[in-house]
Amino acid sequence: MHILLTLLLPIFGLILAGWLAGRFDLLGANGVDVLNRFVVRLALPALLLQSTAEVTRAQIDHPAFIAAFSMGMLGTFAIGLVLDWRRPADRAHRLGGATIEGLTAGYANTAFIGIPLCLGTFGPDGLTPVIIATLLTVCLLFALSILLVELELTGGLRQGAGRAVLAMIRHPLVLSPLAGGLLNIGGIGLPDAVRSFTGLLGSAASPCALVTIGLFLHGSTSAGGVSALAVGRVVALKLLVQPAVTAALVFWLLPMPPLWARSAVLIASLPTGTGPFMLARLYDREAGVAGRAILVSTVLSFFTVAGLLLVLGRRP
Repeated sequence: MHILLTLLLPIFGLILAGWLAGRFDLLGANGVDVLNRFVVRLALPALLLQSTAEVTRAQIDHPAFIAAFSMGMLGTFAIGLVLDWRRPADRAHRLGGATIEGLTAGYANTAFIGIPLCLGTFGPDGLTPVIIATLLTVCLLFALSILLVELELTGGLRQGAGRAVLAMIRHPLVLSPLAGGLLNIGGIGLPDAVRSFTGLLGSAASPCALVTIGLFLHGSTSAGGVSALAVGRVVALKLLVQPAVTAALVFWLLPMPPLWARSAVLIASLPTGTGPFMLARLYDREAGVAGRAILVSTVLSFFTVAGLLLVLGRRP
């Protein structure tokens, strides 16, 4: 409980700081969009570049964990996308919105909550699983989401598949981990000066994203248009369905060492991270649902994650 409280209070504090900045107009009328572009186009790409350039082969050589976590994450994403896609309204623009809702359902807050939580729960051995989960979340799931949104913007598979793929590859959130991976494979790595630069810039990603959410929530308080049903559906998928699917995979279908199995389930149970909101705001798709789902899932995760820790603690 103490670990969770220590982790969640700063998150709420940063969201509140953003809300107050909006309330007193500290960042101007375009504060949300400017800060969001800073995170998406500069801070988060720097973090991804450094992470993929410096990850070792030993850290990612855990195929059962990778398969189980990826299947749980992508399965939850697919359920969220399909459930939102089935809504009859505005079929012409459903893919982008449904993609954002699926992303919000499957995107765990691995960096801001997952890393300190796994370290506090499992000790230093808990760091490697959460690093792998972070890379899978921001590289695999993000790249897929960007591709689907770009498909909608370019006219679908028949009209613009090639343009959509090209736009996805050029996107900073896809290009940066690709570049980092190539540096890693080539054994080049990052020079000390570049590592310091990307470290400083990347460290701004999470706090700035949370402040941006607070700004957005203030600006949309009276705007309406956000479905409580959609928010509830996404939160239920994130906090209940994803950890349940992941648990079934790691404990029955894809056996692995107990530490890795527990880590996979715990990481899958984390609330929604800031990534979906950043992407939703950038593409003007379902930002209200993403922002509120992040807030609600973070509040509720205090109870769901605490309960899960008790259950996992009783497993041999």
